[in-house]
Amino acid sequence: MQCGRLRPRRGSGGTSQRREARWLRRVCAGDLNEVDHDCAFGGVTSRAAFPGISLSRLLVGRASRFCPQLLVEKMADINLREITLIVGVVTACYWNSLFCGFVFDDVSAILDNKDLHPSTPLKTLFQNDFWGTPMSEERSHKSYRPLTVLTFRLNYLFSELKPMSYHLLNMIFHAVVSVIFLKVCKLFLDNRSSMIASLLFAVHPIHTEAVTGVVGRAELLSSIFFLAAFLSYTKSKGPDNSIVWTPIALTVVLVAIATLCKEQGITVVGICCVYEVFIAQGYTLPLLCTTAGQFFRGKSSIPFSMLQTLIKLIVLMFSTLLLVVIRVQVIQSQLPVFTRFDNPAAVSPTPTRQLTFNYLLPLNAWLLLNPSELCCDWTMGTIPLIESFLDVRNLATFTFFCFLGALGVFSLRYPGDSSKTVLMALCLMALPFIPASNLFFPVGFVVAERVLYVPSMGFCILVAHGWQKISNKSVLKKLSWVCLSMMIFTHALKTLHRNWDWESEYTLFMSALKVNKNNAKLWNNVGHALENEKNFERALKYFLQATHVQPDDIGAHMNVGRTYKNLNRTKEAEESYMMAKSLMPQIIPGKKYAARIAPNHLNVYINLANLIRANESRLEEADQLYRQAISMRPDFKQAYISRGELLLKMNKPLKAKEAYLKALELDRNNADLWYNLAIVHIELKEPNEALKNFNRALELNPKHKLALFNSAILMQESGEVKLRPEARKRLLSYINEEPQDANGYFNLGMLAMDDKKDSEAEVWLKKAIKLQADFRSALFNLALLYSQTAKELMALPILEELLRHYPDHIKGLILKGDILMNQKKDILGAKKCFEKILEMDPTNVQGKHNLCVVYFEEKDLLKAERCLVETLALAPHEEYIQRHLNIVRDKISSSSFAEQPVSPADKTSGVEGEKIPTENVKEVRSEPRPTQIIKRSDNKSQSKSNKQLGKNTDKQTPHKTTKEIKEIEKKRVAALKRLEEIERILNVTTAPGMNWIKDVQEPKRTLTRLTRRNSSTFAVT
Repeated sequence: MQCGRLRPRRGSGGTSQRREARWLRRVCAGDLNEVDHDCAFGGVTSRAAFPGISLSRLLVGRASRFCPQLLVEKMADINLREITLIVGVVTACYWNSLFCGFVFDDVSAILDNKDLHPSTPLKTLFQNDFWGTPMSEERSHKSYRPLTVLTFRLNYLFSELKPMSYHLLNMIFHAVVSVIFLKVCKLFLDNRSSMIASLLFAVHPIHTEAVTGVVGRAELLSSIFFLAAFLSYTKSKGPDNSIVWTPIALTVVLVAIATLCKEQGITVVGICCVYEVFIAQGYTLPLLCTTAGQFFRGKSSIPFSMLQTLIKLIVLMFSTLLLVVIRVQVIQSQLPVFTRFDNPAAVSPTPTRQLTFNYLLPLNAWLLLNPSELCCDWTMGTIPLIESFLDVRNLATFTFFCFLGALGVFSLRYPGDSSKTVLMALCLMALPFIPASNLFFPVGFVVAERVLYVPSMGFCILVAHGWQKISNKSVLKKLSWVCLSMMIFTHALKTLHRNWDWESEYTLFMSALKVNKNNAKLWNNVGHALENEKNFERALKYFLQATHVQPDDIGAHMNVGRTYKNLNRTKEAEESYMMAKSLMPQIIPGKKYAARIAPNHLNVYINLANLIRANESRLEEADQLYRQAISMRPDFKQAYISRGELLLKMNKPLKAKEAYLKALELDRNNADLWYNLAIVHIELKEPNEALKNFNRALELNPKHKLALFNSAILMQESGEVKLRPEARKRLLSYINEEPQDANGYFNLGMLAMDDKKDSEAEVWLKKAIKLQADFRSALFNLALLYSQTAKELMALPILEELLRHYPDHIKGLILKGDILMNQKKDILGAKKCFEKILEMDPTNVQGKHNLCVVYFEEKDLLKAERCLVETLALAPHEEYIQRHLNIVRDKISSSSFAEQPVSPADKTSGVEGEKIPTENVKEVRSEPRPTQIIKRSDNKSQSKSNKQLGKNTDKQTPHKTTKEIKEIEKKRVAALKRLEEIERILNVTTAPGMNWIKDVQEPKRTLTRLTRRNSSTFAVT
């Protein structure tokens, strides 16, 4: 659309008329600053006739006859220089936010939110609330912001849980909002004032919570679409006041998107309605009243332009109503449960509730005007209740409403650009704040700085507009510039400094305590920050202070109890838990208990039960506490989980199974629950069912560490060769998740030994030992691997290291003695090993038999005979002991027949070269029946020795033939193979450090810290 041809009006003052025509052309071209500049040097249109209105705005009405739509677009245009300036200022103010971590609400929304993980289906984002809790659950916050969570998920996709990328995206979104806000400002202010409003918005310290706190992204995203929807609606008016439907349809879509980012996005519809009536159509409140009065009295009909306005408003309101209905359906017509700790005024009687809530309005306005004392948490006792009309704070409320009313009357009653600017500023301040005002329904906080993000836009417009009025007066012009510059500069410095408060939870909550010492939640949160650093003594001081500030705070007493438990002061811990339990509301027959208490406070029963069940004599008492919690809330999933673990401890696996199945009815997508159910099936000797449940847990969470580990072990111990590749795959995934856990490498080594991959087994076992130098099983099995692969001398230093850590390791001593006697020919060293075994366990058959072999090697046949007789008495059914005893007795008989003394000094040729093999076993947890095991490397030499023994024996006992001895040797070798397989499986299934039962409470950080403003202080171990 091109501007119409502008001609000077006829009449006197041709020069001034020509100048006015020139200005009209410039207005049409959008060059408003140039018009105001000419006016300042004596334009013919006098400012005195239009006080407080710039000439450019005065000419807009005339120019709009020639180019209405193009004029609006030109006025709202922004150039690259302006964008660069705003982005530069935002970067200068928020660069240090990139070095902050995840604090406060970020923990629940980011660290503990499974909806961010790629393994979670995308549809789950639209079924859960902002914190990852199903909307159907009563403990849900009912904050439905799936599009915001989707951006968190994108962050996780690129950088997982590295906070810098999250903060960077927040800073970018804030810059985008500031630029779009500049475009909105240009609809109501001149270019210079618009830039001032946008810069003030960009640097305002009240925004640090929304920008530096990652969860503030909901405000940022909602604001982007909020402003975009409004800008779209401003284009819905065509030539001759016609309706352009495309921008209206786009507005409805953008409103829906803004609402899916945060609930307050829907309030832009109200701003569009005000804009349509009072800005686009130019109506004033008196004019509307007059028109309505004439219509109802039948004196006139509704003008056509007003009918078109009504049609547009009806469309907007209908779409809004539809969004509200959908939103109510999403929350299933349930409001979230808040307690008096979250918002004390919400549960206060009349008039305390009304007086306090009304006072919060001027308090929020003061934070915008003077953001010098900012606090991350304003709940609990931060703002004392106003219980009387005589409270002096009521004066602040009265003054605020008087000022607001005066601005409202001015903006609605009088025509002109100034009143329209004030009206839109008031709408931007008031309407988006309504959902958080507590005036229509209670919310889970008293004051929250981040909800002032959009209302601050109206505040910035008001400030810029007021500055424009003052700066137009030559007397105050310089002073206004100085004050404005100082305000923007000091706000920027405050924002930069405030960002460092969000560096960690400790710095954040300590900064809050400087502002407010009456909030028990802040004392608790500082305690939690210290607790995370394992500084329990200091944490206890802050938790105790919280109980002094708010004696009836259940969560504070729970925190004290947990800290006492961490300090091993169980008596004090139990007393604190009992105190918290005594503060719980009593059950009232016929009244729903859950509606009167935060669900997390019921964890006091879980904490107390977890504490007392450490005493075996109080298991039933602990079970009673779990059942009491379940009776109060039948959907209390955590109680079922903890009770299932206790029942397993009480050796009641069937009842434990029932508890876990009940928990699964409440949450079938909990991988930990499926994991625990698998453990129950293992206790019930149902490995196939256990493996199915492990697999189900891994379907829900492919990186579930314990499910990966224990399912691999279960596959390994099943003995099925076809399952070994999958077991190896899972163990590899496990060490990828837990690269510092030696157990993963150890079991990979054992799996390789099962597959006869000796070199690979050696590598894995060495890695396990490197991570854990005193890894008992890894040391022994590596030594055993060397002994089985003809590397006995390499096994010896490994055994020395094993025995240095575990001097009483019997099987290590047996293997060491075997190697010393057969490889090093150190009979004395071997003898010491076997004697040490018998000192620790006189009934050890293997050690005693091998000591008998030592006596035989020392040629002390009588002592060897007595030793074997004693050994046979310990294991009368062991054939090999009886056979070796016969060999020794035959040798003694042979020596007696030849009338040769039998003593250690005798060295007859008949005894030379005769050996009795020693016993060697593989590391196992449960001792198998002593069975002779022959080292594979010694098979040849031992067979030869046995042949010689057999030959000599044949002379004395013709019943012992060489064939019979060979058959015996075959049986011994077969027994060796069978025992090795059994021992490997047993050793793998009882690997040290293996956790069969996991504590499957909610994610630990969620349970042991304060994470949401709407949650009262609590902690659960």
